[in-house]
Amino acid sequence: MVNPQFHRITRSDVAREAGTSVAVVSYVINNGPRPVAPATKQRVLDAIKKTGYRPNEIARALACGTTKTYGLVVPNISNPFISSMAHALQREAFANGQVLLLGDAGDSRQRELELINNLLHRQVDGLLYTSVDRHPYIELIQATGTPFVMLDRVDAAQQTCAIRVDERAAAFQATQHLIEHGHREIAIICGPLDMLNTQDRVNGWQDALQQAGLSVRHEWTFSADYTRPGGYQAAQQMLKGPLPQALFATNELQALGCLRAMAEHNLTAPRDLALVCFNGTVESEYNVPSLTTVRQPVDAMAKTAIEMLKNWDGVPTLREFDFSLQIGESCGCFIPKLIDLPL
Repeated sequence: MVNPQFHRITRSDVAREAGTSVAVVSYVINNGPRPVAPATKQRVLDAIKKTGYRPNEIARALACGTTKTYGLVVPNISNPFISSMAHALQREAFANGQVLLLGDAGDSRQRELELINNLLHRQVDGLLYTSVDRHPYIELIQATGTPFVMLDRVDAAQQTCAIRVDERAAAFQATQHLIEHGHREIAIICGPLDMLNTQDRVNGWQDALQQAGLSVRHEWTFSADYTRPGGYQAAQQMLKGPLPQALFATNELQALGCLRAMAEHNLTAPRDLALVCFNGTVESEYNVPSLTTVRQPVDAMAKTAIEMLKNWDGVPTLREFDFSLQIGESCGCFIPKLIDLPL
């Protein structure tokens, strides 16, 4: 018997052990194209078990025209919302017999390009993709004929499949919630202004203010990266001037960074500044204070994205999902009542 520790077991080794040809071993492994006598088939199966042979699944998959793999390219897996989406996509892909290969661009557009090329060279069956700056390499993917689904808003002129929520409407609802609390001075911490989703969220904030007859004060627009440090730095800048009554942070991480900056100034939410944010995850529930946040239906979106790849027909399709506003403590809905204690 060949020791697999020192030698890569091949079909030739199996054929030698079973006393058959390599072709017969291939017929047994691939269940065709030619029939094999039951006794011979059993000898081959016994030889496979004895030698420890493992078929080259990649070679088999390529021969069948499928690699049973999807690629996922994301801006930064450390973002809780992105990691929650990746987890849901992995679960759905596995349930459909696919392996999900993760490509983390680390907020680098150059690395994003390299990851896409790498996954395309591996001949993945499909790509799921969110671009670092929302200016994706769509033409590159389309040129290969590889099915792909964008996980965020893209320019409609690019004619591709995408899943999304209406982020402008979501930002409108989040801001309107602050207005319903009676706040009239509402600032925003947003992402980089050249990004499409930033523009949607800023527009939704402005829509809500204008509908309520409130002024859009551009000095209360603070652009920053979608990170904790981004939110922290933006909040530090905001705290140098007159403090608004409320704040809409367009990302959960930004909101967490903002709370840190506020704490350094002995300020809290919602006592000193009411706060709502976008793209909350389970992290929002366990923060102190818990965050009022727009939540996307991650599980339903992941299921749909995998179905779109599985049933790919090349027809551009947009699937839009409802969002929800999860109420926490940061907006002022749940302010603990003070209890008079005996002295």
